Amino acid sequence: MKTALALLLAFVSSAALAKLPAPSPEAKAKAAEAAARAAWSAKVDSYKLCQAQNRVASAYFANLQAAGKPMPQPVATPACADPGPFTYTPPEDKPLEAAGAHSPSGTASSPHNTKTPDAASEPKQ
Repeated sequence: MKTALALLLAFVSSAALAKLPAPSPEAKAKAAEAAARAAWSAKVDSYKLCQAQNRVASAYFANLQAAGKPMPQPVATPACADPGPFTYTPPEDKPLEAAGAHSPSGTASSPHNTKTPDAASEPKQ
C-alpha cells in the first residue's frame, strides 16, 4: 500500500514538473484581446454601478424632501464615466532590434575586463 502511494505521488509530481509548450502568437493575441475585453467589461460594470448609486441617491433626497425633513449636504463625487463601445487595437510587434533588448552603448563600447592582473590593480596595505 505504501509503495503504491509512493509511486502514485512520484508520478503526479513528475507530471507537474512537465514543461508546457510556449503559446503560439495567435494564442497570445487572443489572450491579450480577452484581457482587454475583461478590462472594458469592468469599466462598464463600474459605470452601471455609478448610475445605480446616483438613482438611489436621487430617490433618497426626493423622499427626504417629500417628508419635509432637513436635507443633508450631498457629497461631491466624480461624474460617471461612460467607457463607450469596446475597441481593441492589437499592439504592434516590434522587431528584436527595436525592442531595446540590446546592451546599452556604453557597455558594448568598453570591455568588461582588462589585461591588468588583480594583484597590480589592488592597492597594497
